[in-house]
Amino acid sequence: MRKARGKAYAAANFIMVESYWRIGRRIVQEEQGGKNRADYGSFLIRNLARELGEEFGHGVSVANLKNFRQFYLTFPDFEKSYALRSQLTWTHWRLVMRVEDSSAREYYIHECAEQGWSSRQLERAIVSGTYKRLLVQPDNLKEIPKSSQLKHSGPEEFIKDPYVLEFLDLPEK
Repeated sequence: MRKARGKAYAAANFIMVESYWRIGRRIVQEEQGGKNRADYGSFLIRNLARELGEEFGHGVSVANLKNFRQFYLTFPDFEKSYALRSQLTWTHWRLVMRVEDSSAREYYIHECAEQGWSSRQLERAIVSGTYKRLLVQPDNLKEIPKSSQLKHSGPEEFIKDPYVLEFLDLPEK
């Protein structure tokens, strides 16, 4: 039963993240003509939020559409390079896409997937500059926590995630 729930969690999570990336790609490629910004400013995002919100609900807000666009711009090769990182939630991706250094982003993505970091563990690692600290340590002092030492969040935590509830159009209760 736990294994089945884990698979359902992974599938729903992957579909949600992939959908957000595709929306971001559409905004950049089709609506903005491949540019990082639309020629007619923020009206594009506001109008899209209104149109899509009528069809899909409040989960398609201006702020979310900006995040989706940034997600695509940060990871333009997501479909090819990151599809196997289905363990990462939308919260993970939002945190990682705000990391400026692409090498640091790759490190955090890898560690999240390999070590099973929760979004709180990822945020703590980013804020504390784990990547930069590991770069300056001698190799014999570099030690990354093993996944058995980390707290894993299960499907119960995933389903409480407000992003997932919005995506699945489920009530918060």
